[in-house]
Amino acid sequence: MSTTAAAGFVAGGLASGIKPSGAPDLAIVATASGAPVIAAGVFTTNLVTAAPVQVSRAHLVNSRAAAVVCNSGNANAATGEPGRRDARRMCELTAAGLGIADLADVLVCSTGLIGIPMPMDALESGIPKLCAGLSSDGGTAAAEAIMTTDTVTKQAVEQAGVSGATVTIGGMAKGAAMLSPAMATMLAVITTDAAVEPGVLTRSLAGAVRSTFDCLIVDGSRSTNDTVLVLASGAAGNETLREARGPAFDAFTDALGTVCGSLAEMMARDAEGATKFVRVEVVGARSDADARTAARAVAGSQLVQCSLNGADPYWGRIISELGASGAYLDPERVDISYNDVTVCRDGVACAHDVAALAAAMAEHDITIHCDLRLAHGRATVLTTDLSHEYIDENRRTS
Repeated sequence: MSTTAAAGFVAGGLASGIKPSGAPDLAIVATASGAPVIAAGVFTTNLVTAAPVQVSRAHLVNSRAAAVVCNSGNANAATGEPGRRDARRMCELTAAGLGIADLADVLVCSTGLIGIPMPMDALESGIPKLCAGLSSDGGTAAAEAIMTTDTVTKQAVEQAGVSGATVTIGGMAKGAAMLSPAMATMLAVITTDAAVEPGVLTRSLAGAVRSTFDCLIVDGSRSTNDTVLVLASGAAGNETLREARGPAFDAFTDALGTVCGSLAEMMARDAEGATKFVRVEVVGARSDADARTAARAVAGSQLVQCSLNGADPYWGRIISELGASGAYLDPERVDISYNDVTVCRDGVACAHDVAALAAAMAEHDITIHCDLRLAHGRATVLTTDLSHEYIDENRRTS
């Protein structure tokens, strides 16, 4: 159910004709009533910003939304004013189809190929048709319609006790490549029935993204279209969250982070050509920020990723990346292990069980654990190996 698990939302998806394959390529998530609710968003930091990101940012100035319309197969990026006009037209068609009075209450997302004009004929017919078919059971159809090179849908649901009520958070996402900190080549639409003030929702989402989507690297590329949106219907009946602190805020943010974290892990596990799912853990750093810097350097290293693809425990590449990361360390205090098999202690090679290490490197899930042994800072970044299949996928326009 994902985006329709929370009370007050409907969704759906269909094939409008954007994708030559005929696969689903158009999704809408909306409030069941058509009325706007509290909303927040986090967007790409790429200065080449896609038209739908520009339009959604402008529409979110009032911190509310009644619907999100998403297409796959075309990013509507590097398309200039015609692209912005097309993005606004998508909002206009959605507002008309759902009876939303103000088109600024519609947000828009696109994903796919860059630099190609939107096939608006497909959307002119597809959006009205989809608006007529939204339902409380349409979450999976919407999740399927935002896929590009994804092989599976990404959906997650979490519940939490917040201010005397059970709050539900549901989300869908897409993303399989161009994954890098400052979010991935990804779209995520999240809904919740929590009652929450706009500023508090914004703070909560920013915190959740920082510890999840921002801690995911596949190839180090940063997209033009990255978007995470959350809409809050207030239907759960909890006492409205008015402050970005306290037990209720923490419970809500933890649940939102769980949904975002689940979606981020699904993206890493479905990354293009990946044969390994990898957690890079850095502990013992001077600060959490230092730990995150170090973990990102290891996770984003093509040399490390190639070693992982070859099941080669070449820890020398890891300690080199730690030293070059910008995080402070004493190279003669660093310990490194793969799936609990320690191969480096005090910055030099150490005796280990060769058979156990080989078995660890043959696993699909690998944890690289780096202890800097300085203080208590810690961070985890998700990554994958770099495979021939990834190169085959991306040596052509895709």
